[in-house]
Amino acid sequence: MDDDIQLPLFVQQDTENRKPNQAGASNKSSAFSPYIVYVDESGDHSLRSVDENYPVFVLAFCIFHKRYYSETIVPALEKFKFNHFGHDQVVLHENEIRRETGAFNIFSDRYERTEFLNELTNIIDKSNFILISCTIDKVSLRRQLDTDANPYHIALGLCMESLYAFLQEKNQHTKPTHIVVECRGKKEDRDLELEFRRICDGNNRLNHILPFDLIFSDKRAMSSGLQLADLVARPIGMHVSRPDQENRAFEVLKRKFYCAGGRENLGVDYEGVGMHIYPRPESEKPR
Repeated sequence: MDDDIQLPLFVQQDTENRKPNQAGASNKSSAFSPYIVYVDESGDHSLRSVDENYPVFVLAFCIFHKRYYSETIVPALEKFKFNHFGHDQVVLHENEIRRETGAFNIFSDRYERTEFLNELTNIIDKSNFILISCTIDKVSLRRQLDTDANPYHIALGLCMESLYAFLQEKNQHTKPTHIVVECRGKKEDRDLELEFRRICDGNNRLNHILPFDLIFSDKRAMSSGLQLADLVARPIGMHVSRPDQENRAFEVLKRKFYCAGGRENLGVDYEGVGMHIYPRPESEKPR
């Protein structure tokens, strides 16, 4: 194959760069938004039991521009895996990394483990993505509601509303945007899809129809986006449940949150905009 020939990745972006008289030029634009969203969770979403050491449930939305995701994020994580494991068939699970189990029982000493974590943190730090999350304070919520409330559904609604606001800012709110979640089980997936459709149909605080499509991904899928979402969820929960504890990962993540003021305001004014806590802490409630 001719080395100068490149296959087009995306209809809209590739045709926009062509001159009108170029062969094959087209004014056709993509039917989809240029963004893809990957979702993961941290903690147990049941209110019937609360872990005293981690009394929260976190849902994290990682929003990527598709071109950047395919050309930068995926290669970066693939190279990371090849460098450390010799192959790319390892799924980066925060829980296994933290506990050094499974494929992550590879470190000969603390220094080697620290270098591994530093490199992974650096990839996240330098990656461009928008983060939206909702942390459910299960203790406070259980005081207010009965134990049949579903923290996952509450968090899902808040995150979807913020996602819609972000897409409005980018003028991409009229095109379908895909939201990818990991399969959890037949009943859980069915319940999630029903709630997702209910929210999209206008049962939300915005009273808007939301143009989102839900995609279920098999747990065995090697999705870079889902792996990153898995890596960011727990640091958010740790920040909320233990705000005085050192949390280097969250210091990196707070510059990723969707915030008021746009790119010039990264790292501030994200509480209640891109990072939700529910029920809202007294310090965040309007006076």
